[in-house]
Amino acid sequence: MNQTDRILPGVALMIAFCIIAPLIDVASKLAAQGVPVGVIVLGRAIVQAVLMLPVVLLMNLPLRLNRRTLGLATLRALMLVASTYCFVAAVRVMPIADALAIVFVEPFVILLIGRLVLGEQVGPRRLAACIVGFLGSLFVIQPSFAAFGAVALFPLGTAVSFALYMLVTRHLSRDVHPVTMQFHTAALAALLCLPLLGLGTAVGAAPISFVLPQGIFWLWVFCVGLASTVSHMAITYALKFAPSSTLAPLHYLEIVTATLLGYIFFSDFPNALTFTGIAIIVASGLYVIHRERRLARAERLTTRTLAAPQSPL
Repeated sequence: MNQTDRILPGVALMIAFCIIAPLIDVASKLAAQGVPVGVIVLGRAIVQAVLMLPVVLLMNLPLRLNRRTLGLATLRALMLVASTYCFVAAVRVMPIADALAIVFVEPFVILLIGRLVLGEQVGPRRLAACIVGFLGSLFVIQPSFAAFGAVALFPLGTAVSFALYMLVTRHLSRDVHPVTMQFHTAALAALLCLPLLGLGTAVGAAPISFVLPQGIFWLWVFCVGLASTVSHMAITYALKFAPSSTLAPLHYLEIVTATLLGYIFFSDFPNALTFTGIAIIVASGLYVIHRERRLARAERLTTRTLAAPQSPL
């Protein structure tokens, strides 16, 4: 397929991700009514690993990781466990759309980490957009904090953990096929969950105690893993077909889907203050994407100019 033909399936897969990913949140919220949060995280990892292993084998992809990639894969799995735990703990009591809106400060976290830790150049306009985006998140956090307490801060933990997850993914994707990466991340996440659940059971910490699901809760835990696997494969191949600059604005459709599903399943609907915060976060995020596009375009033009042969006259 030429580049134009490839963009269309990329966009379609990104839209599929935005529809399927909130189902993870719905299944997590349903499962959390009868299963400890730590068990849901473990269940997601196990289901994803079991579903991905046949895909890896059918594609005849190598399973072995060298020491460097194993270390990065373990760090990626740790960030996945942290981000999943924080989000499931949040949606257990919070409306899905509220929690997801706070998580959408993650692009700003990536920019700030790039600026403060990695020394990347981030202009004043993008920094200002980050500040505005964080202020928007306060519009969502404030009423949630009043209603649910400190659990309203958990989505910020998801945002930070997922930002680190994405930064590690950038480095790991240079050496590991995305399908293999999904399998190893899930398998390592399951291994990381086991001692945590063992410790939680020993000390009587209910959120991280090991309790087998009962009845319908087996289905909800399985659906968390299934929706996670399908949605992550969709976005992985979307990014393979189309550039991230094209797909990034579409990601905000996930908030729309999450709001709709939250209303259908739980009768949750954002209030006016939350909608204001969501609008600020989305507008700030779209501005950051716009600036990233312009800077990337300017960099490409500069590179072409420097690479062009110079006239001797």
